[in-house]
Amino acid sequence: MFRSTWTAVVTALCIAFSAHFNPASAQDRRVPSSPAELRLSYAPIVQRVQPAVVNVYAAKVVQNRNPLLDDPIFRRFFGVPGQQPEQMQRSLGSGVIVDASGLVVTNVHVIEGADQVKVSLSDKREFEAEILLKDSRTDLAVLRLKDAKEKFPTLDFTNSDELLVGDVVLAIGNPFGVGQTVTHGIISALARTQVGITDYQFFIQTDAPINPGNSGGALVDMSGKLAGINTAIYSRSGGSQGIGFAIPANMVRVVVASAKSGGKAVKRPWLGAKLQGVTPEIAESLGLRSPTGALVASVVPNGPAARAGLKSSDLITGIDGQTVDDPNAFDYRFATRPLGGTAQIDVQRGSKPTKLTVALETAPDTGRSELVVTARSPFQGAKVSTITPAVADELRLDADTEGVVITDIGGDTAAANVGFQKGDIILAVNNQKISKTGDLEKAAGERSRIWRITLVRGGQQINVTLGG
Repeated sequence: MFRSTWTAVVTALCIAFSAHFNPASAQDRRVPSSPAELRLSYAPIVQRVQPAVVNVYAAKVVQNRNPLLDDPIFRRFFGVPGQQPEQMQRSLGSGVIVDASGLVVTNVHVIEGADQVKVSLSDKREFEAEILLKDSRTDLAVLRLKDAKEKFPTLDFTNSDELLVGDVVLAIGNPFGVGQTVTHGIISALARTQVGITDYQFFIQTDAPINPGNSGGALVDMSGKLAGINTAIYSRSGGSQGIGFAIPANMVRVVVASAKSGGKAVKRPWLGAKLQGVTPEIAESLGLRSPTGALVASVVPNGPAARAGLKSSDLITGIDGQTVDDPNAFDYRFATRPLGGTAQIDVQRGSKPTKLTVALETAPDTGRSELVVTARSPFQGAKVSTITPAVADELRLDADTEGVVITDIGGDTAAANVGFQKGDIILAVNNQKISKTGDLEKAAGERSRIWRITLVRGGQQINVTLGG
């Protein structure tokens, strides 16, 4: 009698609490209403989603370099072997099948530099995989299973914008290579923007245990849909300490769509403006209650922002009805909007709120003229590009940046040994101004005993002198 009465009271309180405090989007969420509900199992969800989560094995051949070979005296007296020994370096991660034809999404850092990629299904079958697309800005990569002649189980995407802190989630992957493992927890936080993992910092934080090997695996909600791709952990020991991060499903969806369309790069909307965070001092000067929003620092002439009427010193506070707390939040919201349409941006201009309509279009990319420098010079092995608006957007450069930028560097090359880095902007070589890749190619082809190079790295101009 007491138990049934208590159950009825608890049930009534839960219903009343839910109806009074929970928003409409959360009406189907409630706390357990009886001891019996505490014995409920996640097994039905796991059995449904587990076949779509895979193990990803990446391998690359590396030379096992002996540091003594760098010593000229050692080489003189003991000689240099013709071929240094090679070693197979392997990495392990996880992935999720997102298309029945055999498309798998994982993390870029799982397959970076791999000569061979294999995918192992939950039923132990293995397939070789080709890399369709790598997007370092999100740390997401899309693979295709080779010689696949069947339909594979998949995970559907949830709308990650509807997730709430406190929602129960499952993390599925292959931690430490022990085999497919399921852990559970809750969403600890949303819209984490100060993590510093990728360009688009807008992560789901969870306390579901995530460990090395889980990268690329699935974060699943209670409807059995993909809420995010597990990417990183905060840890002092290397193991799970209850703080893991996942890329939201809405961003994953954009990358997968680009791969399906056959693109080698992800196409995203381009704003054509530089944004900066709002400090307490800026908030005080603008008369704001709190330092939130994204402040417009500059606007590219004739870009989407300029055509919409956005101006310097405007404060962006929302997009399509969703609040914007900082520039990272805006970048994520804007990047996940579909191309071809428009977005409604809420702007505070002085003391007056206004709405602007921005076209969702890609950045202009004509005149990139990308090439790899082959001439014997400090630049040998560097992949360079003339800076277009699209290149500036990809490398997070100021929209009005001009010149030639290094977009990639080969492993054991002169450019790598000299110390050039991806994102270095080459301004001048031996007093010759470098405006396009043809200028750098010509300068690199001229024999010189001394190389005087002016470049910009991280916003700082650096002058370097190197021997020929």
